[in-house]
Amino acid sequence: MRVDVGALGACSRLAERGAGQAANALAAMTGTDLRVEVTGANLATSEELADSFGGTELIGVQVGLRNGLDGEAVLAFDAAAIDTVRSLLPGDGSADRSAVTELGNIALGGFLDGWANHLDAAIDMTPPTYVEADEAAVLPDGAQSTEGVFLFESRMEATTVDLDFAIYLLPNSGPMRDLLVGRGAGRTGDGRVDDGRAGDGRVDDGRVDDGSRGGSDGTGPTTAIPYDSLSTFAALAERGSANAADNIATMTGLETSVDVSRLRFVPLADLPAEVGEERRAGTVFELTGQPSGYLAILFDEASAVAVAEAMLPMAPDDPLGDMGEQALKELGNVMTSGLIDGWANVLGTSIEHSPPEYVHDIGSAAISPLVAALGKRQEYGFVIDAVIETAETEVTCDVYALPDEQELAAVLASLDGQ
Repeated sequence: MRVDVGALGACSRLAERGAGQAANALAAMTGTDLRVEVTGANLATSEELADSFGGTELIGVQVGLRNGLDGEAVLAFDAAAIDTVRSLLPGDGSADRSAVTELGNIALGGFLDGWANHLDAAIDMTPPTYVEADEAAVLPDGAQSTEGVFLFESRMEATTVDLDFAIYLLPNSGPMRDLLVGRGAGRTGDGRVDDGRAGDGRVDDGRVDDGSRGGSDGTGPTTAIPYDSLSTFAALAERGSANAADNIATMTGLETSVDVSRLRFVPLADLPAEVGEERRAGTVFELTGQPSGYLAILFDEASAVAVAEAMLPMAPDDPLGDMGEQALKELGNVMTSGLIDGWANVLGTSIEHSPPEYVHDIGSAAISPLVAALGKRQEYGFVIDAVIETAETEVTCDVYALPDEQELAAVLASLDGQ
């Protein structure tokens, strides 16, 4: 079975629209505006998801889903923010657990409305359940798979108070696979998938073909990826990140570990905002071969200083001056070689990288040129991101790999046929 990237994009847009409706519902109940920060599809194992939460205690409201979209969904927020949530609900801070549960129930109902319209089905929600749990235990039970699951994640941030919400949707694999290959409901008469954006039953120019017509608009080549190979590529990403961590340890003497490594499918336009406005230092590369694409290795400034000082024989007056720049370029070069060599060996291809380009800017500005270049060919991207940490000092490194989706599909299809 092959995943149509256009269909996956349509599902991601549905999740994004649903997050907007959920944000509006939350705003109506709390009196504070919320903006949707990012929505994407994650392919990760339970261990990887647990790592991504970093030991955070969460409060969540879970519902089960039936009739058209089987699975589970949860609204979650940091348990430390419970007083803030209560203060925004009616009752001047005295809101109890039932009020928080109702808040989650209404928000999830808004989130699922778009999916119901797309599927032309009245999605049934089970009664909401209030949960308090550490890390990924707040997620639906199905997220505990060791083989990897598709998990749609939407994050919303309040504009007037320090408060973030996240919605996680975990569809059951069978119906989800039907959606991703265009076999689900919500299709037009000629077999294409309506993502619901037009709102009147029409299909826009981004409609998705079922594979028999060619590309997503019926004119170009289709981009279809073997479903099972996505898990293989996710494991490959983790292996490459581990190689990169070993290279940091070798060159700096700092013991390292990969805290998070997972494969995500996100709108490329959202990536700069996700990287954020904090200043970063690091290196970016263009990749050539199969697949081509781009790669960025970004440290926050304090981490970049710590790494540069660990690599240099003596601490320079300006750790991120010329000497620090050369140290980070050398490290980035070795890390990138470790990453892509592992991919090429497993994929049976040849991948080369450009000389390192040093960047020292706010994070969004550092990643935007890569997004703009790849965005000329595709709207969404399979993003491999990893967080590499050291034990001795506060050093965090974010790795973003952005492969060309059509070339990635071709390589994984070849791997699937072996």
